Amino acid sequence: MKIITVCGSLKFKEEMIKIAVEMELRGNCVITPIYPTNSDKDAYTNEQILVLNEMHKEKIRLSDAILVVNVNGYIGSSTRSEIEFAKGLNKEIIYYTDLV
Repeated sequence: MKIITVCGSLKFKEEMIKIAVEMELRGNCVITPIYPTNSDKDAYTNEQILVLNEMHKEKIRLSDAILVVNVNGYIGSSTRSEIEFAKGLNKEIIYYTDLV
């Protein structure tokens, strides 16, 4: 069993949820990002966004690996920074495109 944090663009929310379930059914403990409960882009204040970003880094610290949901090879700047952060912690990097 691995503890895996899901990373990727929230525009792939549906894929992120699907792959999280799949990975748990394979016997892993999966940590997902917080998905906005409101479709409004401004659902969170800048301060709240900073807190959520810091908590996501904590999730990566707790994990054995990150799972990058890179649909069609897309990796945005935030996800790139998460990958670099995970690499700096010597975490395993798993790419969605390698699993499908």
